[in-house]
Amino acid sequence: MLADLVAEVLEANRALEGHGLVTLTWGNASGIDRAEELVVIKASGVAYGQMTAADMVVVDLDGNVVSGERRPSTDTPSHLALYRAFEEIGGVVHTHSTWATAWAQAQREIPLLGTTHADLMAHPVPLTRALSAEEVEKAYERATGEALVEAVGDRRALEVPCALVRGHAPFCWGRSVAAAVENAVTLEAVARMALLTTALRPDAAPLDDAVRDKHFRRKHGPSAYYGQP
Repeated sequence: MLADLVAEVLEANRALEGHGLVTLTWGNASGIDRAEELVVIKASGVAYGQMTAADMVVVDLDGNVVSGERRPSTDTPSHLALYRAFEEIGGVVHTHSTWATAWAQAQREIPLLGTTHADLMAHPVPLTRALSAEEVEKAYERATGEALVEAVGDRRALEVPCALVRGHAPFCWGRSVAAAVENAVTLEAVARMALLTTALRPDAAPLDDAVRDKHFRRKHGPSAYYGQP
């Protein structure tokens, strides 16, 4: 039911502040009802501490407001581009979390240096291409989403559950909006560890392939055995 999704998206947005991933009103979480092809997203510029279900806006996949009294997040077109491209995802999170954003501003992908990263994904965290001046002028937020889709490339979205927007900040996604929040939390930890690692040892080598694959597969896919069934 759409009301359940509204509650889930509200909780996810509140969780971003609880995890220290957002400052002021920077960031947003959304979720999609695939059956109805409707997306619930945080309203633009709403403070997290005062947020209620009335601050959730429902839009269709073309961005038309279906219900809600407020304007949807300015990042809505970026979220919608991801939902249109990847049917397997059910939630998207965008933050300006400090450590991941530092990598985005440095215009560097996050190298895969350790097992915490491998638990999240078996690839470096990709960085989007630069947008053209025309893309920025005509449809900046939509072009941002399309660049994120390009950064995933021919891989599955759940295989690459996050990316850095060049000069901007991270986006994460997952099977649900709660999973997208978890990926955003993990990405921030990975970004911090990677920055500290490269500060200590600028020539740090990537994690060995065998260890990388083991850590990823024990948490993801048909052979996963981490956690409880």
